[in-house]
Amino acid sequence: MPMSRLTGAVLLLAGTAAPLALLADDAELATKAANAAVLEELDFSNTQDFENARRGFIATIEPAIIRNDAGDVIWDMERYAFMDGAAPDTANPSLWRQGQLNNIHGLFEVTKGIYQVRGFDLANMTLIEGETGWIIVDTMTTVETARAALALANRELGARPVSALIYTHSHADHFGGARGVLSDEEITSGKVPIIAPDGFMEHAISENVLAGNPMARRASYHFGNVVSTGPAGQIGSGLGKTTPAGTVSVVPPNQIVSETGAKLTVDGIDIEFQMAHGAEAPSEMMFYFPQFKALCLAETANHTLHNTYTLRGARVRDVLAWTRYLNESLQLFGDRSELYFGSHHWPGWGKEAVQSHLRNQRDAYRFIHDETLRLANHGYGPREIANQIKMPDAIAHVWANRGYYGSVKHNAEAVYNFYLGWFNGNPALLDRLAPVESSTRYVAAMGGADAVLANAQTAFDKGEFRWVAELVNHLVYAEPDNKAAREMQAAALTQLGYQAESGSWRNFYLSAASELRDGVSPRPSPTPGRDAVSAMTLDMFFDFLGVKLNPEKAEGKKITVNFQFTEPDAEYLLELEHGVLTNTQGVQSDAADVTLNMSREALNKLILKEAGFPRLVLTGDISFRGNPLAFRGLMGMMDDFDPWFPIVTPINPG
Repeated sequence: MPMSRLTGAVLLLAGTAAPLALLADDAELATKAANAAVLEELDFSNTQDFENARRGFIATIEPAIIRNDAGDVIWDMERYAFMDGAAPDTANPSLWRQGQLNNIHGLFEVTKGIYQVRGFDLANMTLIEGETGWIIVDTMTTVETARAALALANRELGARPVSALIYTHSHADHFGGARGVLSDEEITSGKVPIIAPDGFMEHAISENVLAGNPMARRASYHFGNVVSTGPAGQIGSGLGKTTPAGTVSVVPPNQIVSETGAKLTVDGIDIEFQMAHGAEAPSEMMFYFPQFKALCLAETANHTLHNTYTLRGARVRDVLAWTRYLNESLQLFGDRSELYFGSHHWPGWGKEAVQSHLRNQRDAYRFIHDETLRLANHGYGPREIANQIKMPDAIAHVWANRGYYGSVKHNAEAVYNFYLGWFNGNPALLDRLAPVESSTRYVAAMGGADAVLANAQTAFDKGEFRWVAELVNHLVYAEPDNKAAREMQAAALTQLGYQAESGSWRNFYLSAASELRDGVSPRPSPTPGRDAVSAMTLDMFFDFLGVKLNPEKAEGKKITVNFQFTEPDAEYLLELEHGVLTNTQGVQSDAADVTLNMSREALNKLILKEAGFPRLVLTGDISFRGNPLAFRGLMGMMDDFDPWFPIVTPINPG
């Protein structure tokens, strides 16, 4: 067999310190064949989605670039202009098609009185014409993108004030732009209804606190923010394009919906609500507009199979509840709805379209749920189930059920985890070695690095890229500075990315390949501002301090701190003992080392590092009794978290 491109690269890397960017990363024959098979499997002649995505187009901005006040680019649709023809060999044709659909951007009329701005953010903004102003459903991710979307609507449809906001659910891409559509005065006055499902604020903030750092890091992979766009790079996430790099705001709701069947009249528009907690988001609701015969599906039904577990990291979702909500929507609104729209993607028109969309999405999730548990009841573990589950063609070939964001495989593993946890019952997996130690032993058992690379090369030439990735991962962890191993792993992951139908899978594969070749590359991402800190409850803050505590620094230490807050009136006791930091609300200790008295605003300044403890004491924002060095000592035991830790190589290779 002639020496392949990769063989030459590995040999070159094994004998020289040549740069890693020596491959063009063309699609291998196996990748070309896999992508060609997709063209044969699916009905690409069906263009209904393209007709729906373009229907009602009014205008967009030219160029389709959004900047912040400093002139920095926050959002850029121009960089996806290359996606104007047939799919290249380096992209799954089905994902390419979805990327082309998500490229269609601008202001659209859904029906008279309902409009959407799509393609200005990962998520949509929907505007309903009320009697006095715009009722805005979801405000996108950032202040900058929301401001641009509203400006476009006002320019084309006539300027109107914002008369109400509705948050469909507790993920940041649906509430983060609130300060882009409401002024500080409008927010503080409380005159504009801001409507959300119960539990909204708790979950909007808590999901991003205790495990926020790894979630944010993995999100950079999930949305492909560390990968350049292009036919061999990032082409979207399936749910949309990517995340904007602007400022995330958090404006609390002032009106809560808590039960299915609740009805409100908002600026002259009647709305009927349906709760959907614990499905796609822990706090979520759908709603129906009788005047328009229009159903807002939030993010429970999309033009993709969604995540029952998201690769960026979050709690596993309740798939059975998800299917029941979709079925309930069908029963409540299916016969009354003439169109549907959602928080992502494009609408659908006609009663039959509404009903079939709900049925198809319901049945897709229900099949994954039931088939996973059927196989689990036969004794199969999560990896075995993921590798044999196959959705019936009748629902698998529906475009909206394709795994552009979630996937059948990792959703099935999520169902297993939801019911049975990570352990499959085999005790060989119960107390496994840490990755570096395990991989070092694997490489030694396989005969050393050269033998691993030789075996991997043989598999690569056969197109067995999944096996190459599993095999060489051991060598990368055993010898993280082995350039030949890193290049081999990167090449295999690149091919897997080219074949992936899931946008998030492609982004993970290509992001990992980039990190293996070029190291960790910090990139701009959505930035939570003062709103997020202010919205943290005191419980969340003190729980997070416990997460940050380094037990080695705290070993043998015992510190007790009373916190007394004004605005709001609250007391907390912090007790450090046994390397654990415990917080108790409503309790104070007479034997505390120090008692701190402060407002919540003073605490916010400390968290945001707008002012240090000594300065806040001097200004009178903080007062104390006892020894303030005790508090200083406690804070000195806290870890700082690196937001750009490595993912595909050992964190501490030594």
